[in-house]
Amino acid sequence: MASPDGYVASGLKTYCTLDMEKRKRFGNGLKAQLEASARDRAHRFLMADGTIRGVVIHGTRMINEMRANHGLGILETMVLGRSYLGVGLMAAELKGASRIVAKIECSGPIRGLVVEGNAFGEVRGYLFQVPIPVEKPLDDFDLSSFFGAGVLSVTRHLTDAKDAFTGQVALKYGNVALDLANYYLESEQIPTAFRLSIQFDRKGDVIGAGGLLLQALPEVDAQILPGLESRVTDMPSLGHAFADETTPRDVVDSYFGAYHPRFLGDHRVEFMCHCNRDRLEKLLTLMPTEEWLDILQKGPFPLEVRCHHCNTPYYFNKPQIQRLYAQRTASGPRQR
Repeated sequence: MASPDGYVASGLKTYCTLDMEKRKRFGNGLKAQLEASARDRAHRFLMADGTIRGVVIHGTRMINEMRANHGLGILETMVLGRSYLGVGLMAAELKGASRIVAKIECSGPIRGLVVEGNAFGEVRGYLFQVPIPVEKPLDDFDLSSFFGAGVLSVTRHLTDAKDAFTGQVALKYGNVALDLANYYLESEQIPTAFRLSIQFDRKGDVIGAGGLLLQALPEVDAQILPGLESRVTDMPSLGHAFADETTPRDVVDSYFGAYHPRFLGDHRVEFMCHCNRDRLEKLLTLMPTEEWLDILQKGPFPLEVRCHHCNTPYYFNKPQIQRLYAQRTASGPRQR
């Protein structure tokens, strides 16, 4: 049973899309955490006489905190982390309270994912399958076989728009960066390039993460596009560069200096979900009567209620569930 707010209740677990608790802040000590927070930003720029729009993200802290909250291994961190970086780049164009949601549904072991970003630089989302089944050790970072056939949809919820707009394309590459670029080309007719990178050390810890987006504006000289695409393809790992403390602006100036990049501004990016207990309690009342009775009769207690997007658990003891059930029945039955 799904609510209008995106909650799904099933049996003893309820999942929400809605403040979260970060299980492990990135950085050893307060000073390191503040420094990591200062580095995680999205930088917007124009180049080629204002005909190419770009965004570069430093997202090392965001990916580490995402991984800690969701309890992910290396493979899961690569798949979901690249999607976080991609959506963070896409959301950099948003204004006001607008948000963007990317969803992949596929036939491979990943099964799919949902990632949402908003104009404030907050990104959240989850994998459909954790852990991702692996039949043999990975030979490289080509993950196309884990996606298989599928569909990528992108939904924009814009502040001033009456309805959300959704575009959809078939998965073509099984690669988050290439499939996001293909979405823009096929669905919105905008030539776009993505570079998404996560760097691990020998222990498997994330030591650098970043992303780059370049988009051609209508007045672009088409002759410069092949050269730009080649530069994006030939760029070294952004994750490696950021692990070595290279700044995002240095990366852009180094690889695209010939196109005279001009930075417009920057804003934070962060793994953040605004789920909270009060709103969750209200949405729990949407469960069918038979599910409430099953919980009250069989437990177990405390009942665990977990947010899909950030994996934050909330716990309810039996008296609390009885109180919520009384409030629900007092407001009238909702049979499903």
